[in-house]
Amino acid sequence: MLRVESLYAYYEDMQVLWDINLEVNEKELVALIGSNGSGKTTLLRAVTGLLHSFRGKITYKGILLNNLLPHEIVNLGISMVPEGRRIFPKMTVLANLEMGAYIARARKKKDRNLKKVYEIFPILKERENQIAGSLSGGEQQMLAIARALMSNNELLLLDEMSLGLAPIIVQNIFDVISEINKLGISILIVEQNVPITLSIAHRAYVLESGRIVKEGIANLLLDDPYIKEAYLGID
Repeated sequence: MLRVESLYAYYEDMQVLWDINLEVNEKELVALIGSNGSGKTTLLRAVTGLLHSFRGKITYKGILLNNLLPHEIVNLGISMVPEGRRIFPKMTVLANLEMGAYIARARKKKDRNLKKVYEIFPILKERENQIAGSLSGGEQQMLAIARALMSNNELLLLDEMSLGLAPIIVQNIFDVISEINKLGISILIVEQNVPITLSIAHRAYVLESGRIVKEGIANLLLDDPYIKEAYLGID
C-alpha cells in the first residue's frame, strides 16, 4: 500500500533521514518508534507532501507521491493526524468533523462517516455542539482522529498520539486506534511511547538519528534486549 524506498530528507543544508526503507500493507498497523528528534515527523512530512527536500521514492498503491501537493495526496486516500492535534478550537465539534469531509468523495459519504465516527467516539456525539477548544486533551485527540476518519481514506498517519495525555487516557486512545485498524483501515503510527505502541502494532521500525536500526514483528521487538535497555529501561 505505502512504500518508502531509499529516502534521504533534508531541511536546507541539514540532513535528517538516511536511506529509509519502510512499508505499510493493506489493513496493517505499523509503528515507527524512536526518541524525540530522531526524524519520525520528518518522514511523515515527506509522505504527506509537506516536505519536498528529499530524494528517494514514496509510492501509495503504486502511485508516485514525490511531486504531489498535500491535497492531492489526501485525495488519493491518505489522512494524517498531526502532533499537537491541530483542531479548530473556536469551532464546534460537529464543524470540526465536517471540515474533515471537505474532499468531494468524502462529502458524498459525510452522513455515513459521521455516524461511524460517533459510534467509535460516542463522547463526540454528546459534545457535538460544544466548542472544540473547551474539550479535554483526550477528547481533543479523539476529535483529531475522528476528523481524519471523516475523509473516508484508507491509510491513517498518526503522529505522537500520547503527547501530553495522562496514562489512562493514552490507553483509551490506543485501544480505539486498535479498533479502527480492525475496521480495515491501515495505520502508520509514529510514537515515543514504545511499550503501548508495540503492544498494538503488527510490525515496527525503530528510528534513531535518522536511520532505521531495527525492524520486525512488534511483539517480538518488545522482548528484544536492545529495545528493553534503550527504550524500556530494562537492563
